[in-house]
Amino acid sequence: MAQHDYNIANQTAANARTDINNVLSAIATNNSGTAAPSTTFANQWWYDTDDFILYIRANGNDAWIPVAYLDQTNDKFRILDDTQVVNTSGTQTGLLGDQATATWETGTGTVESLVSPAKVAASATEVVADYALGVNQTWQDVVGSRAVNTIYQNNTGRPISVQILGGSGGGGSTWFEVSTNNFSSYVTIGGTKDHDGHSQMGGIIPSSHYYRLRIISGSFAPTKWAELR
Repeated sequence: MAQHDYNIANQTAANARTDINNVLSAIATNNSGTAAPSTTFANQWWYDTDDFILYIRANGNDAWIPVAYLDQTNDKFRILDDTQVVNTSGTQTGLLGDQATATWETGTGTVESLVSPAKVAASATEVVADYALGVNQTWQDVVGSRAVNTIYQNNTGRPISVQILGGSGGGGSTWFEVSTNNFSSYVTIGGTKDHDGHSQMGGIIPSSHYYRLRIISGSFAPTKWAELR
């Protein structure tokens, strides 16, 4: 461990020899010491023997840049947390370190990074809770607020399931239809044709999609209209 001002002053030969040896010792030990060297130069190394951090001096000679942690107990080189991965232009492409749990759970982060198995599990759980049909949803009786030949939109932000029970006064056809945008053609996913008595129909409605119960002929009266939402 040695540091030096890297200035060999005019002095006796013996003192000059000692001074030169001290310079070489500082170079060999990366200017190691418990505090930063008092005389600094651009791109100079310094190893902090108290905190075990290896630094290099900034090109402008105005700051110390931490490079790595040297694990003296296990004799290992360690990468510092939150070390950016960059391309040859210095643009960040990744991160070696931790990111907030919320970033993983919401899936909003775009920077490649290390992630713990626990955060992967939390992210998957969050996705299931937000998007899986039946999770944190309940069956609701909405027959009082639904009518035939009326367009409804699933604006819950999640898929829902619709189940309808009803009957016709006589033979006729009734379709349960869905559409992605309410402009293109509706797709029939259930219904009755030339049927008397009670019928059941319905389906899964993705988020933002539209659905309706449309009478083609005859009559149909829903007696039950339940939605899992």
